[in-house]
Amino acid sequence: MKVLELLAIPELAGMRLIAGERGKDHEIHTVNMMDAPDIVHFLKPDVFLVTTAYHFKDQPGMLTDLVRVMSERGCAALGIKTKRFLQEVPMEVLELAEHLSFPIIELPLELALGEIVNHTLRAILDQHARELTIALEVHKRFTGVVMQGKGIQPLLHELSKMIQHPVQMIDPRLKTQGRPGYGKIFSALAAALPARIPNESWSEPLLFSVLSNRQTYHLFPMFIKEKNIGYLAVHGEIERTDHLSALMIEQAINVISFAYMKEQALKQHARSIRNDFFLHFLEGAFSSQEEIINRAAEFSLRNNQAYICAAGKIDDENRTADLDEIYEFIEEEIVSQTPHAHFFMKGEHCLLLFEVQESASNPGIEAVLRRIQEKVSACFQHTISFGISNLCHTFLQVKSAYHEAVDALLHGKIYKKTAYIQAYLTKDVMELLRLIPQEDLKSFYAFALNGFSGLKPEEQQTLFATLSVYLETNCQISETAKRLYVHRNTVVYRIEKCEELLGKSIKDPEVNLQLRLSLRIKHLIETAG
Repeated sequence: MKVLELLAIPELAGMRLIAGERGKDHEIHTVNMMDAPDIVHFLKPDVFLVTTAYHFKDQPGMLTDLVRVMSERGCAALGIKTKRFLQEVPMEVLELAEHLSFPIIELPLELALGEIVNHTLRAILDQHARELTIALEVHKRFTGVVMQGKGIQPLLHELSKMIQHPVQMIDPRLKTQGRPGYGKIFSALAAALPARIPNESWSEPLLFSVLSNRQTYHLFPMFIKEKNIGYLAVHGEIERTDHLSALMIEQAINVISFAYMKEQALKQHARSIRNDFFLHFLEGAFSSQEEIINRAAEFSLRNNQAYICAAGKIDDENRTADLDEIYEFIEEEIVSQTPHAHFFMKGEHCLLLFEVQESASNPGIEAVLRRIQEKVSACFQHTISFGISNLCHTFLQVKSAYHEAVDALLHGKIYKKTAYIQAYLTKDVMELLRLIPQEDLKSFYAFALNGFSGLKPEEQQTLFATLSVYLETNCQISETAKRLYVHRNTVVYRIEKCEELLGKSIKDPEVNLQLRLSLRIKHLIETAG
């Protein structure tokens, strides 16, 4: 309760402010009577002290010391009953009170100090009861908004209407969460905030002004189990004496914290399901390619889509305390800035799967990864490195792309210290073939082995198996027969049959190379589904 509100209590009519009017907004939290001259040793902040001035009737100058001490200790006001022991308050006391903006109230003679104390305490308790009722109603209203599944933004809209100030959410990394109509108001705030403030250095509300637009903002930190989950930003100043707005903000923060925990639990659950699928896919836990394709579609991963995989890892292997927070930050950046990208975690690695066009190249993806590196360094004072795979043409080939990305990451570590981006270097023919669009591979395969297309599947498979071993043994009939556990003449018959179907000699270098590549392409196509 403010001093000004005290003077408006009907039961205390007759009291008047005779000095220190500039302190009329002082808060009164309790009231006390002066029953001994050493009361100064027991003074507390925000107390309203009432006295008959009995102890000053012979030494009125001592009032000056009392006023000075009460002002220094943050007391609310001093009430003096005149016309009894002290006819009037000395002028020097009134002048000091004016100088210190410390209220002095003249108490009417007909009111006993006990009555004044009782009425004041009752008014304070009544005000607290009203505030508590309002707080419960506001909490109920805010909770209703969240429980209806409307999310946090409608709650902020309700709070804005209640306190008559625009309100904005800011995440733990001081990034504003946009709301329609408030973008311009809070854009200057976003630019003025630092990259990140550690939890332990900012636990109290902060009031500051932004020079660029000369606007005032009030930031209220939000915590769950001592973990900072963000800030509630209010455009404009919330006065310390505005208890109603403070109560509404406090209740909003409580409900937002609850909603945040709910949203985080749902996000964590969805993230866990998505991660489990991807890990099972990499480990070959699914029974068929059809099952993989169907499950991947549940997470918006199309099989007939080209991908590039990037594997990232924090360079400082001894610092894992912030790993989850850093990777969560990267996931949010990827989701918000790169819509056609998917994020996964596997052990100490974060995996970024980019949907790309067949003609795409690494530079665009490298620019995204560079931006992530810069933000991780600015926000967490850590560096992160990435390995990038070659292009794969279907989701089923992502397993190979993952191994390429991890291999590139490890390979880059040999040559560079920190914050590097290393592209994968192709090492064998199969990896080279994966870089070619699948339609082109199928065309080459169909052209090279066209003569076999009219055979029954069993006969075709037998001839392909014989042809494959024959080529691997550099066209050695005996060695081929030995590896296939068949008679030498059987091999001769099968090879002649192949040459008849092809219309060419297998020992011809051009044909030989064409057949080798075709059989490898056949295996690659069958593996990719």
